[in-house]
Amino acid sequence: MLIKIDGKTYKGHPGETLMEVARRNGINIPSLCYKKGFEGLGRCRLCLVEVSEGKRSKIVSACVYPIKEGIEVTTITDEIIKMRKDIILLLLLRAPDNEYIQQLVKEYEVKAPERYIQNDNDDCILCGLCVKACEKLGTKAISLVNRGITKKVSTPYDDPSKDCIGCGACAETCPTNAIKLEESNGIRTIWNRDFDLVKCSICGKYYTTLDALKFIEDKLASNEEHICDTCKKKSTASKFKESFQHIY
Repeated sequence: MLIKIDGKTYKGHPGETLMEVARRNGINIPSLCYKKGFEGLGRCRLCLVEVSEGKRSKIVSACVYPIKEGIEVTTITDEIIKMRKDIILLLLLRAPDNEYIQQLVKEYEVKAPERYIQNDNDDCILCGLCVKACEKLGTKAISLVNRGITKKVSTPYDDPSKDCIGCGACAETCPTNAIKLEESNGIRTIWNRDFDLVKCSICGKYYTTLDALKFIEDKLASNEEHICDTCKKKSTASKFKESFQHIY
């Protein structure tokens, strides 16, 4: 399946989105709510592009638009730039001090009137990635609550959630670092709860919470040795090297 992006021809696969083809070929399309493994949210709207099919053209979100044979995609036009600027302005008004948003502000030369900048700065842009991550993990400890200007990501009634396992997946996927995760003396604090951390049996570093470890072991019905991802990769690489040397 062949498509054109900014005048160049690229090969795509059935079921892929424009964003997936673009990212695979090093084409920059800005996005806040897109992350590998969490595709299809289409909330931030920064990834707007123009798609031409025959004599018709339309503005679509690249992260959710499925590719079709022969379509032509333009990632930058005057109209798209104007729309992105409007979106960045709204993000700036919500989170004026956020580092990533400030990068977009500089790139697109956006400036908000000082009187519209809110004082109670909130890094959360309501993209929903953290909620999606929690849902995929299977705990559903957080969700988008309320409506309008009071909409936010939270635990039920803002209380410590009994379903939270402190894994930190929500904080890891957050594009603006809005979710606060603190660790000290073997304790991780997130969403108003404290969790005991577990040490890697090889390197001795804390790498996950006891609740998260139990959750995974229950899901997999196994009781594996406590090893962090870094040490697992090193161990796998070492075993592969030994097997390779044995063969040759």
